[in-house]
Amino acid sequence: MGTAILFIVVISLLVLVHEFGHFWVARRAGMKVEEFGIGFPPAIWSTTKHGTKYSINLILFGGFVRIYGEDGESKNAVGSFGHSTFFKKLSTLLAGVVMNILLAVILLIIGNSIGLRVGVFDEASTSKAQDLRVNILEVSKDSPAQKAGLESLDQILGFRSGSSLVPISNPEDVQKYVFPRAGQKVTIVLQRGDQQIDAPVTLRRPASAQEGPLGISLALTGVYRYPWYESIWRGVSDTWQLLWGTAIGYGSIIVSFFKTGTSDAQVTGPIGIATLTNQAARVGFSYLLQFIAMISVNLAILNAVPFPALDGGRALMIIVEKIRGKALRESTERLINALGFAILILLMLAVTARDVVQFF
Repeated sequence: MGTAILFIVVISLLVLVHEFGHFWVARRAGMKVEEFGIGFPPAIWSTTKHGTKYSINLILFGGFVRIYGEDGESKNAVGSFGHSTFFKKLSTLLAGVVMNILLAVILLIIGNSIGLRVGVFDEASTSKAQDLRVNILEVSKDSPAQKAGLESLDQILGFRSGSSLVPISNPEDVQKYVFPRAGQKVTIVLQRGDQQIDAPVTLRRPASAQEGPLGISLALTGVYRYPWYESIWRGVSDTWQLLWGTAIGYGSIIVSFFKTGTSDAQVTGPIGIATLTNQAARVGFSYLLQFIAMISVNLAILNAVPFPALDGGRALMIIVEKIRGKALRESTERLINALGFAILILLMLAVTARDVVQFF
């Protein structure tokens, strides 16, 4: 139940920030905003102010904005989306993307000021880091670690030997302990949130050093905290690196798909995101901030993709209209967006179904 509530709160925050961007810019551009809703109908409360209906709805998950004429109708009516100038329409469509990026900046500024947990890769960084830990980054499918219930972001404290604990201080200590014991049963001591867990694992005999007896990837992590004035530019810099890295990642997936017809990318749906959100929250509040910032950047980039029904796709249609010198027919615009929306729904259902199989 706690995982579901946390997931709803996080996703609702991301969606409402996105929709508020559309709302604010549309109002500034002189468009009539018919409704700004929190959640989805049926409505449980509403009020109208300055021509806009504000509603709180029963399905408290995300939100929406309805702009007069946004689906191509009433293009000649004053105050409609279609009646606005090219720049006003384009800026309204892309405002949600910008707001998600700004949210990531704000979250990472806060995170840098209170302390973010990140990877530690050299001695100079180690001396500046606080609360050093060895965390699991990834658990391989069908590995001994997965069968034993180890999870991403778990902290490894050491190994149980009789009644005593063999502590570890870095990923190399883990490797030195498990490789000589390949094929044997060991007990890993984990810290997962407030719980300390003893996890018995039967180590496999690896075919190569790349596989490893456990089937996990590890990292030494530490907390870095900065003054508020330094946190500002670090928040901007971290967001830019996150944007660039995410865009490159999506680009490589697309290139790989067109080259080979397949992709090794692991796509996660709502159930997977809910699980990851819960894991991030267990590590700590600052890590949850990082995770939400990452999801916000992903949401921004995906919405900017020029695909029908997404903000980027609708922006592309506006640009095409500008180049052609005339607007698309209302029926054509509706059909394109409806087909795009249907494809997105099918993809979401497919990914969710895969998540259900994987997690349950």
